Amino acid sequence: MKNSTGWSRIARRIRVPLGFAFAVLYVWLARPDTASIAVGCIFIATGLLVRAFASGHVRKNEPLAMTGPYAYTRNPLYLGSIIIAVGFGVASLNVWIAALLIVFFLAVYLPVIRGEEEFLRAKFPEFEDYATRVPRLVPRMVSAGSTGAFSWELYRKHREHNALIGSLVLLAILIAKLFWLKTAH
Repeated sequence: MKNSTGWSRIARRIRVPLGFAFAVLYVWLARPDTASIAVGCIFIATGLLVRAFASGHVRKNEPLAMTGPYAYTRNPLYLGSIIIAVGFGVASLNVWIAALLIVFFLAVYLPVIRGEEEFLRAKFPEFEDYATRVPRLVPRMVSAGSTGAFSWELYRKHREHNALIGSLVLLAILIAKLFWLKTAH
């Protein structure tokens, strides 16, 4: 378990820089078409909504978040990120990107999630009961708690708009690449 904890800390530190490096590789390897971008946008928008909703419910390192999307899954922020990644994978029309996204999730995000759960177990006695009622990632269909109230103040505090801006920038680059690919042929 000590190695897992060590890797969790490393993975936590490198996930954002690796994400930016992956974005560069993504742009280079992507071969989008109009339909792939359109379908990808459905996933991207859904993931952004999940992340936004989760961000408006979590008070990091304060009371354990168990309302809103946290009543369905313990990790709605990561679930939203995965849905966004699926959207960009679809939009890219490249199987290698999809494979790299899966490896990235398994090697980086899964250990980060486990490390965060170790922290939450130690900090919040109620986490163990919560973990038995609410799945780690794949949401349950029925709420295991209250819906709670969404807070725009929390959304802004967590700077969740950065996920929206980053996604829009990457989509704009992908659309520009689509037009470049069409004119190059």
